[in-house]
This record gives sequence, structure tokens and C-alpha cells, in this order.
Amino acid sequence: MNSALKDGILDNKVAFITGGTSGINLGIARRFVAAGAKVTVLGRNADKARAARESLGAHVLDVTADVRQPDQLAAALAQARDRFGEIDILVAGAAGNFPSPALAMSPNGFKAVVDIDLLGTFNALRLGYEHLRRPGAHVLAISAPQAQVPSMLQSHVCAAKAGVDMLVKTLALEWGALGVRVNSIWPGAVEGTEGMQRLAPTPESHARIAGAIPLGRFASAEEIAEVALFLSTDSARYVTGAVWAVDGGMSLVGFHALAGS
Repeated sequence: MNSALKDGILDNKVAFITGGTSGINLGIARRFVAAGAKVTVLGRNADKARAARESLGAHVLDVTADVRQPDQLAAALAQARDRFGEIDILVAGAAGNFPSPALAMSPNGFKAVVDIDLLGTFNALRLGYEHLRRPGAHVLAISAPQAQVPSMLQSHVCAAKAGVDMLVKTLALEWGALGVRVNSIWPGAVEGTEGMQRLAPTPESHARIAGAIPLGRFASAEEIAEVALFLSTDSARYVTGAVWAVDGGMSLVGFHALAGS
């Protein structure tokens, strides 16, 4: 692994990652394990959670819960704390997405994404706070460029992720004096994720989007994980309330350019 942050940098640290059974968040879990952390991955599907744990190796716990359900999430957090102790790094990564114009979207469809992305992030952060090692803990939300850049077919995601980023900034204000840092990452277009498979389902659409990104390609989950790792180390101990665009410049060109319109 080519990394400026050496393995072992998270020795004796405990991490809890919602949505950690696939995609970007599984990549973050893998990087944290390599850096020495004890990691809990949470997902809604027990089989996927178990498979994620088996792929990650030792010092990993898998738990199953729906982030929209506070009682389930509270039980999962308590299970993780019983296994590993207080949480040093909490990653709120569970998310949902599907492309649809607003006029073709039902209220329930809009609500489903807002509930997973925004309410689920609040639930993870609010309930997770009780289990954080304070002072010194880091909380990281996985947001998206849609938080700031309007995108056709993404009204639900734009609304939800804008809320996530404002929640992050507000909690950074409220929790700073309590010894907790709170930040956010915009991953942009990442290879092999379910979201990008939906938004770029054909080789033509994949190539068009990649060509419009200033860096000319999609990211890997490992590249996002490196930034998540940096923000969770003492190297970033004075960083809070920040939204990091790790998107190859995608947010600079706007989604109309990516769509070829």
C-alpha cells in the first residue's frame, strides 16, 4: 500500500463505521484496519456485514442495524463498545441514492433518501456521542458534492447532503469544547460503488463523466480512505467543521457538465 500515513498510526484506536459493509465505507474500514484500528462495520444486511468482517480480518466486529431506527443503532453501538471500548473514530457513511426527476419521485422516495442520509447521519452522531472517547474523538460524515452543487435527478440527495454538511458544521461548534472534532468528506465519483453504477450505468456514461472531471478519472475507494485516515489522526487535530472535497475537481465543473448538457 502506497501511503504517506504509515500502518500502525491508529494502533489502540477504536472505529465505528455505518454503511461499512460495502463501497467507500468498506474501503475506509480496510484502511483503518491496516493502520491498526479495531473496527466495527455496520450494515442493514447480516450476510453482507459478515462477509465484510471476514474480508477485513482480525480486530473487526460486524453489527446489523438500520440507521433510521434509533433503537437498533443504539444496540449496535453498545455492542461495539462492549467489544472494543470507547470509540475514537465514528464514521457516518450509510447512504441511499437513485436518479429521478423530482416530478417522477414520490414523497416516500424523497423521504427514504433524506431519512437514510440526513436522519441516519444525525442518529449515528447523536447516539454515537455517548460512546465517544472524550476528549480526542473524531466524527466524520460521508457527504457528497450534491450538498453544494445542484444536480438534475438528484433533488433528494442535494437536500439531504446539504443538511449533512450543515449538521457537521453545527456540531463542530457545539462539540469542540467537549473535545470532539467533526468533519465531512465529499467523495465525488468513485469506481465500483453502487451509487456510481446507478448514475453511470453504461461504458459511455462512465467515460463521459470521467472525461468531464478535471483530473480525468474516477477515484478509488482507497484514495477516499486515505483522506478519512488523515482527518482521523493527530496530524489533523486542529481541523474541525471542515468539508473536504475529495472529488477530483468534480464540484468545480458542476453536474450539468458531467451530464454533457
